[in-house]
Amino acid sequence: MTAETPQSILDEAWGHIPQTHETTAGMGSFTRIRVERIISVAAGLGSLVLGAQALVTALGPSEELPAWHLPLLVATFAPLAAMILACLVGRGVRFTAGTFAIVYIAALAVWPLATQGSTPAPTDEPWIWYLVNIATLAAVLAFPLPLQLVWTIVAPLLFGLVRLIQGGFGPEDLWIAVALDVSFALILGGVLLSLGWVFRSVAANVDRTRARAVDSYAAAAAADAAEAERVAVAALMHDSVLAALIAAERAETPRERSLAVGMAREALTRLANTEQDASEGSDEPTDAATVADEIERSSRELGIRLVAERTIDPEGAAIPGRVGRALALAAAQAIANAVQHADGRGLAVAVRGVSHPAAVRIDVRDTGGGFALEEVPDDRLGIRGSIIARVAAVGGTARIDAGEVGTTVRLEWREEEP
Repeated sequence: MTAETPQSILDEAWGHIPQTHETTAGMGSFTRIRVERIISVAAGLGSLVLGAQALVTALGPSEELPAWHLPLLVATFAPLAAMILACLVGRGVRFTAGTFAIVYIAALAVWPLATQGSTPAPTDEPWIWYLVNIATLAAVLAFPLPLQLVWTIVAPLLFGLVRLIQGGFGPEDLWIAVALDVSFALILGGVLLSLGWVFRSVAANVDRTRARAVDSYAAAAAADAAEAERVAVAALMHDSVLAALIAAERAETPRERSLAVGMAREALTRLANTEQDASEGSDEPTDAATVADEIERSSRELGIRLVAERTIDPEGAAIPGRVGRALALAAAQAIANAVQHADGRGLAVAVRGVSHPAAVRIDVRDTGGGFALEEVPDDRLGIRGSIIARVAAVGGTARIDAGEVGTTVRLEWREEEP
């Protein structure tokens, strides 16, 4: 038997999350990748609208010298088009956005040369104005936070400076218009920068919380698997190996020898099927009648011909196969205990099964000398491991009532109602 590793359990937990190229790109960036995609698509659509407005303005009367007009348009709008396309398809966003952010600053730097000799109208905005906040948005997509902050401040201020240089730092109307344009660009750029930071921070926190939750689940599942493995190994060792060895060592009468032979046969069978029986069998549905048949078969292997008293719903109580197997094994252990410690006096088994909801109850009774469960040494696993823990592992309960005369072991399992 091999317990599941924490990594295998983590992989199983991760398998419940829809798997795509983006989700598997990084376990700790599940939400961040989607937020980045949303930001890039929104940035692409916004840049498309503002870029189209800038292009329409640029194709009209221009302030640049004829020798500068076409090269400046191509140098500015080609990287912008590449950035928009990259944002919409989700490939190469950082590179193209970073390229446009740098190209735009360069275009602003040469603007006074390109417009030398022209006088700007305070009420008219040049086409390059419409791209100020696209440059800020490009920086948000491409650069780390400090550089984003630099672009958000520098791009509007540089636009205002070159606009004033173009107009010879006058008249007063130009100063007012430039101040309004710069203020608007700074405010909008600050909003874009803040939104990008907030969305990314929230996404990162969600990813960290999600990763911690998956790690916690993996640790808990690993601990549960290890405990289930411990119980299964303890039950196997006690039921099939130690019990057979003890019975063989104590066998003196023909009946005791027959019992030891049956227990040894069961031990060999279970040891041979350890891997297949690691979880007490499959989950293929069974019923109370089959459980009763299994208990009778196990008793015959112990050298006892025992007929279970059956009170079973005619419709049958369908239960998971592993539950039925666990109940049958626990009942068989209770029978073996009664034979070993009470000489099988008054031994009887009753099986009750009902449907709607499915439930099974098994009573194993004897009239031998009773015992106190709390006085049983901790290293004795027959009751704690092979009966109580085994039934609890499949969602059932085991109750042991022992008096001065007689012991009753009651095993119950009930289907959880939806």
